[in-house]
Amino acid sequence: MQSEGYLKSGEVDDPEGLRVASPVMTTDPELYALAARAGAVLHAAGRRLATAESCTAGWIAKALTDVPGSSQWFECGYVTYSDAAKMRDLGVAGATLAQFGAVSEQTAREMAAGALRVPGVSVALAVTGIAGPDGGTPSKPVGTVWLCAAARHGGGIEVIAELRHFPGDRAAVRRRSVQDALELLLRLDLWAGAP
Repeated sequence: MQSEGYLKSGEVDDPEGLRVASPVMTTDPELYALAARAGAVLHAAGRRLATAESCTAGWIAKALTDVPGSSQWFECGYVTYSDAAKMRDLGVAGATLAQFGAVSEQTAREMAAGALRVPGVSVALAVTGIAGPDGGTPSKPVGTVWLCAAARHGGGIEVIAELRHFPGDRAAVRRRSVQDALELLLRLDLWAGAP
């Protein structure tokens, strides 16, 4: 199952068809509540999660493991900031990085697939983006982030990959990436094919 980008409340449609998030900042207590909700669903469904992070540098894993009892549903987290780490640790193909770049749907999907290869893991969450202040290009400006959530269902895998364009400084881009990644995780059907 694949889902394309969507607009949530608080987001605006860019004239070029991009998903542009509003500048509303999520507070630490709100991120904690979101992580606790995700953990409760993972635990109830008997799932274990691995994260694969680039621009958030482990912040998603930190948010999730701030929740007491997270060892019951959180397996591990990868921080793969460099292309070499993405290839070595997650199996992202060099050809994917050469053709599409580190910040692309294809790379986010391969990062999630790599995290799903961990024994015992049935859910993966990946993020790759450009938090700034530099590194942006005209086609991939600062604030460009690809998110991918994936879950095993029997013999298949449900995948949701979405593009975001977040306004603000580095901290704002990273915080909104964490928030939207956790929200994306909650959109997976974690009950289908659950153990």
